[in-house]
Amino acid sequence: MITDAVLAGTALTLHRFPLEQKNRSLQAWDAADEYLLDHITTAYPDARDILILNDAFGALSCTLAARLKDHAQWHITQVSDSFVAQQATRYNLAENQLDWALDETKLTQLDSLAALPKQCDLILIKVPKNAGLLQHQLSQLSHLAADIPIVAAGKAKEIHTSTLKSFSHFMQPPTTSLAVKKSRLIFCTTTGKPVTDKFPVSWALENTPFTIHNHANVFSRDSLDIGARFFMNYLPAGKKPLRVIDLGCGNGVIGLQTLARMPNAQVTFVDESAMAVASARENVTHNLPDRVDDCQFMQNDCLSDFSPNSTDLVLCNPPFHQAQAITDHIAWQMFLQAKHTLRNGGELRIIGNRHLDYLDKLQRLFGNCKVIGNNKKFTVLSSIKRS
Repeated sequence: MITDAVLAGTALTLHRFPLEQKNRSLQAWDAADEYLLDHITTAYPDARDILILNDAFGALSCTLAARLKDHAQWHITQVSDSFVAQQATRYNLAENQLDWALDETKLTQLDSLAALPKQCDLILIKVPKNAGLLQHQLSQLSHLAADIPIVAAGKAKEIHTSTLKSFSHFMQPPTTSLAVKKSRLIFCTTTGKPVTDKFPVSWALENTPFTIHNHANVFSRDSLDIGARFFMNYLPAGKKPLRVIDLGCGNGVIGLQTLARMPNAQVTFVDESAMAVASARENVTHNLPDRVDDCQFMQNDCLSDFSPNSTDLVLCNPPFHQAQAITDHIAWQMFLQAKHTLRNGGELRIIGNRHLDYLDKLQRLFGNCKVIGNNKKFTVLSSIKRS
């Protein structure tokens, strides 16, 4: 366990989010954030209208709000696909007595599918691990006015030749900095010449009449991932009017198949990614339009604020990473909140990689867990909430 740390060069104490995760040995910023902040302090001291993309836990937004607070006119637009990232920013602003920055005249938070402001002084990008998301964002930026400076930051090992080619395709030819603390900066400017990207993409879902549509930041966006393919063999069927949650829904293929197999079910699709929720909505609307009224689509931090004892079945393929960190705390949060949300007799059914040992975790949490399917890579588990 480590205590919360202060971001170098500031007086800000920053947390990862949600709060129950903050005692984990995971830091709310990285060396690339520090490098980026150091650079723009001297290179762009007069920037007052700043667009920030992919600020994971608010380190960039909070630091710039603190630096700009004594200036009369300034504005930050934060764009993120992550519900958790935006909640973390709001929490960290409040924790550092920067609550006044939550006024929309100072900070505007947009999801990754929203239209960007047409003009700004400076664009900052934390380079996402997902190359498709980067292409989508650069395409969005290509629609802005010409000659706006862009500074992007990321781990040096994750800034490849292909990364720079993406910048070149949508922007003026980029240059890069020297590596510092295994991080690197990319410099370029907007062209004012719009360039479209390929997203969303679509493909036929094997052995079904369905066509799946995926936005750029959805996991396994070009084909059915092997975990979901195996999980689909163990989905429920029948005519019971069950309330079902597809938790961490991604493109919604699991919930979509559940709707097809259960004509009287109501399904809530939940994901922290705006692009995932939009993809799930599009897939139900396109493939089962007569079932849209049986669905809810929610961007949320797992099942936070869901009513207790309100659900019959939770289906889940939990992730084992948050931002760049490999971790099981999201899965554990999903399991805890699923138990809280399930009615007595309700079921949590999950799929996971066999090496993650979810069986033991669910056995301890629910007092029961059975294997209902497995192969060399995955296992499908079921736990029942007892009174």
